[in-house]
Amino acid sequence: MRARMNNPAMIVPGAMQALQALGASTEKCGIPPTTTLLMQLRASQINGCSVCVDMHARELKRAGETDERLFAVSAWRDAPYFSDAERAALALAEAVTRVSDRPDAVPDAIWDEVVQHYDERGLAGLILSIALINVWNRLNVSTKQVAGEWAKSAEAQAWMKSREAVSAQNN
Repeated sequence: MRARMNNPAMIVPGAMQALQALGASTEKCGIPPTTTLLMQLRASQINGCSVCVDMHARELKRAGETDERLFAVSAWRDAPYFSDAERAALALAEAVTRVSDRPDAVPDAIWDEVVQHYDERGLAGLILSIALINVWNRLNVSTKQVAGEWAKSAEAQAWMKSREAVSAQNN
């Protein structure tokens, strides 16, 4: 397997930094990091982004997630492993990722459930996080990025170290 080209965010000056800054800002919205990672994994599964499925599953594992929860993310509705707040976030992630699948992209029932668990700042963080993972998925899928390849780069190593530092601060 071979990518069509380097990831566009690594080619366009400032793009990677802008996307990373957006991601960092969403981490300050009071959403549990695990919830964000679960949403990122689910959206990436829907979009068929092997790079992000691989990356976020590994991040969840490093964060101490169980195999049961990782294996069940794609079937979260039928698995007992997720909290009500996580279920609401996963439902929102699916709806926002699949905006063209129904006339009312984010039905009131999904919205009403998610607002029971997150305040306005948290909701803003959820929506921005979902939008951002969809950007990453589209960049990776359109250019056929190869799962595991980016993780070997110097940029990825620096990014992973910064993620570990953020994780340590949040714990």
